[in-house]
Order: sequence, then C-alpha cells, then structure tokens
Amino acid sequence: MTIRNLEYAVSPKSVAVVGATERVGSVGCVVFDNIVGGGFEGEIWPVNPKHSQVAGHRCYAKVADLPGIPDLAVIVTPPDTVPAIVRELAEKGTRAAVVITAGLSHENGLRQAMLDAAKPSLMRIIGPNTVGLMVPPAKLNASFAHMAARPGNIALISQSGAIATSLIDWAAENNIAFSRIISLGDMADVDVGDCLDMLAGDFHTRAIVMYLETIPNSRKFMSAARAASRLKPVIAIKPGRHEESAKAAATHTGALSGADRVVEAALRRAGVLRVKDLAELLDAAETVARYGPLERARVGIITNGGGAGVLAVDKLVDRGAQLAELAQSTIERLNRALPPTWSHANPVDIVGDAAPKRYGAALEALAADPGTDVIMVMNCPTGLGSSPDAARKVAELGDEGEIAGKPLLACWLGGHTAQEGRRILTEAGIASFETPEDAAIAASYLSGWSGAQRALLRTPSSRAEDQVTDKASVHAIFRQVASEGRRMLTEPEAKAAIAAYSIAVPETIVARSVPEVVQAAGQLLEKSESVVVKLLSKVASHKSDLGGVILDIGSAAEAGEAAKSIDTRLSAQAPGAKVDGYTVQPMVTRRNAQELIVGMNLDPMFGPVILFGAGGTAVEVLNDTAIALPPLDDVLAGDVIDATRMGRLLAGYRDRKPADRGAIIAALNGLSQMVVDFPCLVSLDINPLLADAEGVIALDARIEIDPRRVDEPAPNPALAIRPYPSGWSRDLLSDGMSFHVRPIMPADVALYPAFLAKVSPDDLRLRFLSPRRNFPDQMLKRLTQLDYDRDIAFVALEKETGALAGIGRLSCDPDHRTAEYALLVRSDLQGHGLGWDLLNQLIDYARAERISRIEGIILNENRKMLTMCREFGFSVANHSSEPGLSVATLEVN
Repeated sequence: MTIRNLEYAVSPKSVAVVGATERVGSVGCVVFDNIVGGGFEGEIWPVNPKHSQVAGHRCYAKVADLPGIPDLAVIVTPPDTVPAIVRELAEKGTRAAVVITAGLSHENGLRQAMLDAAKPSLMRIIGPNTVGLMVPPAKLNASFAHMAARPGNIALISQSGAIATSLIDWAAENNIAFSRIISLGDMADVDVGDCLDMLAGDFHTRAIVMYLETIPNSRKFMSAARAASRLKPVIAIKPGRHEESAKAAATHTGALSGADRVVEAALRRAGVLRVKDLAELLDAAETVARYGPLERARVGIITNGGGAGVLAVDKLVDRGAQLAELAQSTIERLNRALPPTWSHANPVDIVGDAAPKRYGAALEALAADPGTDVIMVMNCPTGLGSSPDAARKVAELGDEGEIAGKPLLACWLGGHTAQEGRRILTEAGIASFETPEDAAIAASYLSGWSGAQRALLRTPSSRAEDQVTDKASVHAIFRQVASEGRRMLTEPEAKAAIAAYSIAVPETIVARSVPEVVQAAGQLLEKSESVVVKLLSKVASHKSDLGGVILDIGSAAEAGEAAKSIDTRLSAQAPGAKVDGYTVQPMVTRRNAQELIVGMNLDPMFGPVILFGAGGTAVEVLNDTAIALPPLDDVLAGDVIDATRMGRLLAGYRDRKPADRGAIIAALNGLSQMVVDFPCLVSLDINPLLADAEGVIALDARIEIDPRRVDEPAPNPALAIRPYPSGWSRDLLSDGMSFHVRPIMPADVALYPAFLAKVSPDDLRLRFLSPRRNFPDQMLKRLTQLDYDRDIAFVALEKETGALAGIGRLSCDPDHRTAEYALLVRSDLQGHGLGWDLLNQLIDYARAERISRIEGIILNENRKMLTMCREFGFSVANHSSEPGLSVATLEVN
C-alpha cells in the first residue's frame, strides 16, 4: 500500500496510547511520558482499563470510549491482545498505528491476525517490535528512546531500534537534527520502500539516511529509492559486507555474486550513497544535503602546506574520489598570481607564507577551472601568515558554502590556533573540518553521490535498439531442454543460445563417438592448426574438474585418443556418469587476449544480476569481479567493466593493445537482453570469454534454466528495475500527418530544445500552470529519464524528420492506483488531433497497467483541454483548494 494513510503517522493531530500506565520502568510509562514531556500539542488519550488517570490525563477503559478518532495509535500491550486492539482502532477510524509490542510472529499467528484486523480499513502498522516513532517538528516522541531528537531536516529510517537510539544520542552531541525518525521493527506492514515514498515528498526532509539489515520487496524498494534519490540525497549503511559465498551454487557466477556485492550494485543504481561506517552516516547526509546534484566531483586542493595536501590526496584515492587535472589556462593564471615555488600542479601548494590575498587568487583560479568540480582549501598554522585572516578571505569569497556554484570544503589544521578560523568559516556557511582526512572523506561523499546519480539516470531498454538477437531460436533450445526434464544445457546448446544474442563462439562440431571425433578433428584441422576435444554430458557440470577438456591437439588421430582418455578419467572419477558424446572445436589461440568471465545469477533479494571480471580456471581465486543489475546499456556496461582491476588491463599496457571495449560491452548487453527476454534463466556462465584488440570470443558457456518457466513472456518480471517498455511503440496517421509514437528514452533530451522553441509561451503556461521560460538541463533529464515502474511518457515524432511533435505523460502514485496525466503538443501542430491520439495512448496504457484512475489538473481557461476531457468521458470539477483550476478524472479500471 506504500504511502496510503502514512500521513496520519507523521502528521497526527491526536494520539492514543493503548497500554499507557504510570508503572515506573514499564514501556507504557516511558512512551506516554515521552509524548507528554515532548510537548506534543495535539490530543493525547491514554487507554488502559486498569487506570482512571495517567500522568494527569483522563484514561479510557477501551478504544471505543475515546472522545474522538485518534490519527495515530501507539500500542504497548501484551502480544496476544494486539490483534483485537487493532480491530477496535480500525473500527473507530484510526488509520495508523505504531506497535511497539514484540512477540507477534508468523509462528504464533499473531502477526497475521494483526494484519487481518487492519486490512479492511487500510490501517497502517509500523512495527511490531519497534522502538517507536519521532516527529521532532511536531514535538512528537512516540517512542521509548532515552532522549528526544531536535527538529531539523534529516530523516532517519532504521531497521534496528538500538541503532536508531544510538544515532539520536550521537546526533545530539554533534548538533545534528531530524525531521522524522522511523524505527521499522519487524516490518509486518510498513517497510523501507513505503517510508522512502513518503519522505520523498516530505517538505520537512532535505536528506534521508537509512540503516538497513534487509531489503524486502526489491522492486518496490528500487522504485521508491530511485524516486526519492531524484529529489534529495539518500544515504544508507548496510552491515554484513563479508558474508560467506554460496558454496552450493551450480556455477562460478553463483559462487561469486555474494549478497553484499549485489546490494552495492543495487544501491548505486538507485542513486543511493552507501557509507561503510555508522559514524559516517549522518556526516554524509550533512555534507551532500548542502549542495545540489553534481555531474562529477573532481577535487581541486589549495593548501599552504604540502604535507597536508599529500594526506588529503591519499584519503581521496583510498575512497575512490577523483583528483582534478588543472587546465593549462588555470596553471598560467596561478603562475601569474603565486610565487615561483608553488607546486605547479594539483594540490595547489601556495607555500607556507601565503597571505589572504594569495588564498583568494588561488581560490578564484580553481573556481574558474573547467575540470574542477569541488574545491578543498586548507590552512596549516605558521608564523608567517594569519590563519584567521586566511579564513576571512575564504569566507568573503564563499557563498553559503559554494564558490562559483562549486562546493567549498575547508580544513584549518591545529588546535587553539585554528579554532578562530574554523569559527569564521562555519559562520559563513562553509563546511569546516579539523583534519585533511576528514575533509577528503567529505569530498568523497560528493564523489560517491555523483557516481550514484549518474547510474540513477539510466533506464535501458527492454529491447536494445541495435542488439541483433534471435529470441525464437533460443526459445526452441530451452523448450527442447525442458521437454527432456533437464535444467542444464549442454555446451553446444549454451553456445548456440549466446551466439543468438551476438556473442561470438568458435565453430563447434558434436561427435557421438570416437570415430566421429576423428572425422570432426580432420575437418577442422584443414583450416586450424590444432583442435580442442571436450566431454559432452547432460549431467556433468564442470568439465575441467573431471579432466573432460583436452587442448592443443594437432592431428585427427590424437583427437581420437583424447576422447578415449576422457572416457577413462570420467569412469575413474565419476563412476556411472553418462558420456553423451564429445565436442570438437578449433583451438583458439590469442596470445595477448585476457580471459574474462561474464555471467548471470539469481539473487534472493534483487533477482537477476550480471557478473563481469577476470575469468579462467582461477576465477574464484582471483576474485576480481563486479556486479550489475540488468537491464544494461553501453554506459552501464562500461561502468561494470571499469569497476574491476581487469578493466584497467583491458585498456592496454606496455606493448599490449587495448581490447575491443565495444565488443565486450556488446557481449554484456547481449547477456542483459537474454535475461530480460527469458524469465526461465537461473544461471549462466561464459568462461573464458577471450578479449583482445580483435574482439571477443566465448570458449565455453554453461546455462541453467527453470524448465517450468520456459514459456513465460518477456520482460522478465523478476528484474529489480523495470526496463524500457518497448512494446508500446506504434505509427499513427493524424489528420493526414504521420507520426511515430513510442515511450520516451533518455536520449530524447536532445530533442527538447528544438521542441520547446516551437511551443508558445501561452501553451507552456497552460501546460505547467504558470509562466515558464527556462528548462534547466537537470529538469530535462528528469523529464526524459524515468522509472517505468512509476511513470511513462510517450513522445510523438514526425515520421519524416524525427522531430519531437508532442508528449503525453502519466505520473503514477506509489500505490499504482491514481496517475496524473499531462499533454503538450507543439504549437504549430495543434488542431490535427495529435493530442487526442496521445491521450488515447495514455488511457490504453493505464488500463493495461491496471491503474484505477487518471487525473489532470487543468487551468479553467484551457477550454480546448477541458472540452477534450469531457469528450473522453472525464468528469470535471473545480479544484478543492486552488481557485482557477479544475480536476478532470477518468475511472479507467
């Protein structure tokens, strides 16, 4: 149900505490005292049949006796009483409850009984087994925490009550304040995704921090996290980074895609900044919440002490941040402003006797440098310059923590001497740190957040436009395997499947007997110097482990002997194992090629995941791999390559030419497309995939399927990120004009400037409900890069020119019940029926997606739109709170 009725939990006007008591040391006493003592200004009603009064408040024997309907109930009674109390509250009209009580489990049936009691009225449950809820701006402390939090703009979601209370304590010491604190407990109903959806639209909240132990309902989580991350910083810590690998996995990929690698990939793809330590969680939120989204975070450093600069660079590199490379024009500008002994590089060492003027000159130069995104300025105390005066100069040039729109971080080293400088900087709104390492860590937060934001804004297609695939032939292979009751494909079947998705494989001949091996080898040796003979078995998984692979065979006779030796070894190592034949293929020798592994596996939380890295027989020992969530595109595939050490080797070194990066990306995209197309895929290994300057070729492949799912339609419903809905493209003829209508793509951002130039100011005002002249790049990206689980936009393109002619958009609420629509047709193309066609497309899509209702907010003067809505069957009424606006509503399903 996501955000439905959660507003009653975070903005209540009345609270009932069921189980309130004056018994010292009891949870009911602490919770009630915290609510009363916190200064909550709404109605507070204790409920307990054993008391007539609690802390001076009249106490009611049961929920039915309450004088009004409590917006929020807090339940602190024994477990077996909770379901009945929830039912009473639901019947009373309460829409949200915090169940602090523990002991409601699946096993004793109380958890389900509680949910059943809440369901008829859509009452929301936070908990059970939770510390409670805090809403500091409303002075509400509905928890048994030992202290209240100060009101601020950081929201905290925690799956651990102990961590929540510890962070409240730590935040008080560090002058950090909160907008909402939600301890989720056992998450019987309200989970992380629900809270993210609610907080994304909460104007009290500027940044969201999360302590996660598990992630239920991964698609809902990813959709909610992506929606929230587009609007405000989201920072998470998730423990358990060193879990044991899954030893029973049937493939190498299964053994390597440990849960934490997947979580790392998922959080990054969702635009969430992950931090490793609890102490960093709120620090990171404070840092990134200060600044707008960054495209990149290349760091420029100014220091009057070389050693401090070196320490900062060390920490930046440790944390994966990028040091800015100064433009030649910046170097020349600094040469004119600084003494000859300056460092002539980044870090910019302005020398120990630097006066405020020198700080100013260096700061202005870096602010103008095109390759610098974040500026770190440091001061070491010396007898030759005043630290406070240097701070005043920096404060003078800084503008609320920025200079020329770039984040400005300061580090004034030292104790007593530096205190005045840090005070000056802090009062000027500039983030100030005591050590170079702390300042570098803060810069790394901005770098990590920038990388996460780049991944967030990618939504690849469910059908890659330039991907050559033969889905039908792969489906036929899978159906044949399923008909035989098998899960594992043979090597020839697996190679045929990946070849159908444009991944090159060597020519392979299947031989059913030793004489056929001899014949096949002779045929291949006519055009190859040597051949390879492999075991063909429908049951043996790892051929190399059984001695089932013989390489570099130079004659047909040797190939026959190799096949016999495979039989002998198999009989000794796996008695009873059946030999189904042999495969013979050319020996592929590429001296300078790198051995890669490309694969997929099913993660229990996030579904299909893709693995890339160093391959070969020592793949687990090397353990140089990275994980990505499909679907991929060229950018995301490149990111997963660059996340490995192997990625640097593939770029070339010494006399070794760079590998064909495009071919590797194409292989990853081909695998990604296969995952999208076939829900039956369980695991897949391509190992080794040889890569060099000539391209890539898969020497071995293994695929496991679920035979029961081979006929399930695409796209794969298990994907944590919904792919581009390619099936919604069509051509239309509108009043004699030809258009191609399809879902919007990220690349369509390039079409907007020319489109908007042909939309009149009045049409823009009618579409956006107010005058609008400027469309910043960030806004256009958000309009074109969608989470298709929530939103859809259809673009109408002129068939002849490809120019953008019109856009229809649906933005769905998190519950997927109501969607708001909007239309904009180019001014010179209005009157031809294109708006009608786009609205029809939106209604068809809403019907297919089982959205119940679509609504439009329309200016009353927009007569054409109101007339069209009525012709479509919309009901039109005046907006309840905004004069001059109408709401058009159509019940779709």
